[in-house]
Amino acid sequence: DPETGADVGTNHDGLLWIKGPNVMAGYLNKPDKTAEVIHDGWYNTGDIGTIDNDGFIRITGRQSRFSKIAGEMVPHIRIEELLEKIVEDPTDEEAEGEAKIAVTAVPDADKGERIIVLHKPLGKSVDEILKQLGAADIPNLWLPSADSFIEVPEIPILGTGKLDLKAVKELALAKTAKCAPAQSAAT
Repeated sequence: DPETGADVGTNHDGLLWIKGPNVMAGYLNKPDKTAEVIHDGWYNTGDIGTIDNDGFIRITGRQSRFSKIAGEMVPHIRIEELLEKIVEDPTDEEAEGEAKIAVTAVPDADKGERIIVLHKPLGKSVDEILKQLGAADIPNLWLPSADSFIEVPEIPILGTGKLDLKAVKELALAKTAKCAPAQSAAT
């Protein structure tokens, strides 16, 4: 369990820890960083995965790609996959392989975090997308609100072609800060 460290058993998503002679001994000259990820010889991979009854491991996400919303772990990758299927345009050959959607989270005073969907133009209304997403077999807690969809000219991508998670998060924080209602203090 990512929160408690308790063994979740087989066929349940959990944080993947590994141990063996092929695992690094630590980060060079960085004992604090090493202590963050290695405990009693076990290395915290940061991966979320499932071990089936036959011992096969299936990676289902990254710990950094989850949010804790109202005490529940919400997977960004699963929401992205569903949204990509909903907005997919099979006639748009140029968009193939291009990132159109990135899911991240920002702090939320009520629930801890809230889902933010950064996206390029989608070709469907947010209401239509949310209706289809709501029909998917996912918990309501995973559904972003209509005001959590933020159109951007480009989705931040690393040189490797993968999402730049840090830049995605920073962009979401910057965009939501501009939208936050002004606060005043009574004196």
